Amino acid sequence: MTLDRRLFLQSSSLILAGGITQLIGPDGYALGAPKFAENPIFHPRALMATWSQDPTTTMTLQWLGENEQDGLMRNLWYRQSGHKTWREVPHKARRFPHTDLWQFRAELTGLASDATYRIRVGLDSKQESIRTMPAEATDEITFVSGGDSGSGSAARRTNKLAAIQSPRFVILGGDLAYENGASAKVFLKFIDNYSADLRDERGHLIPLVACIGNHETVGFYYKTRNEAPFFYAMFDGLYSDTGYATLDFGDYLSLVLMDTGHTSQISGDQTDWLERQLKQREDHPNVFLVNHVPMYPCVRSADDKLHASMRKHWSPLLERYNVDAALEHHDHAFKRTHRMLDGLVNDRGVLYLGDGSWGKIRSPEGPEKRPFLAKSTESYHMSLHRLAGKDRFHLALSDRGKVVDVVHTQKLART
Repeated sequence: MTLDRRLFLQSSSLILAGGITQLIGPDGYALGAPKFAENPIFHPRALMATWSQDPTTTMTLQWLGENEQDGLMRNLWYRQSGHKTWREVPHKARRFPHTDLWQFRAELTGLASDATYRIRVGLDSKQESIRTMPAEATDEITFVSGGDSGSGSAARRTNKLAAIQSPRFVILGGDLAYENGASAKVFLKFIDNYSADLRDERGHLIPLVACIGNHETVGFYYKTRNEAPFFYAMFDGLYSDTGYATLDFGDYLSLVLMDTGHTSQISGDQTDWLERQLKQREDHPNVFLVNHVPMYPCVRSADDKLHASMRKHWSPLLERYNVDAALEHHDHAFKRTHRMLDGLVNDRGVLYLGDGSWGKIRSPEGPEKRPFLAKSTESYHMSLHRLAGKDRFHLALSDRGKVVDVVHTQKLART
């Protein structure tokens, strides 16, 4: 655990709020009827939701403030929609890297599944809302994925298009801001945009699940966590010790989030960990790998050392444990492969979807030059994934809302 993480200090907990004495619940959180300001004057910067653990019963909220007092005087208040009791939870505070800003984080636990919660930062901010995930598979679960965003006009259009879909969460598979581990200004622009743009049709904050890419680090590959300061400042709740993690949604969905050589080696510990995680989940109905650098690229050479290493060490595990799809990025175009097994097109293989063009774009090669490709096109895009019973629908939409591709899949039967 890094020194910076250990210094993520606990802020003081308020016992009095608006002159009303609070009761203390059995979990140590304050209970009561706080007196919220009629005209909110505090606006927490870059308020975002994510997860550090179980998405069905927890939620992590983060925001920025100009000074430590912004946090010392403002804990997070929340209540379940339809319930009257507000609860107060203390947060943690630390300096945001390379700035004079303060970063505040509050984790809500013990929440009801598939429920809406109202939240407020302090007594003088406006009310916001979040939703927990279902504990069991419902008729339909939707989420959005993409990567390689930045903060330009195309990225903002894709942000807003994603929000219109009202997904339960968004996956961004690396290269979020393009700050290269160095520019706080560039990273802050990205999180400001995400906070402003990613609200669903009911105004709920849409949680962000992110994995690391080369543009999160100073120097791109084989670096330390300290050389990816902004990414780990925001997401070290999930990535507490390594650049890879899993996130399980009840027994119906598992995300396996990889580090494609940025702060972790491909082979060795990460590959061993990957096999253990996939083996534990081989009977789960929906398992998706999320990786930044693709195993089957549509722009860069598939023979490059990093792509080849991932196909050597990871692809056989995806095939062995029946992973539904790998969500790939990095090449800034749309691509869908055929199902691939042992490096060849095979209906018993794994589907690879990508290739990271949320806000960046390049011209890909096509199936005539790369036989593993089923389709590729030069297009900004995000993918809408819909899980409905045994069916999975993957719809790629351009930043202008045009359908780029749609594919229907089902879990392969074990042989």
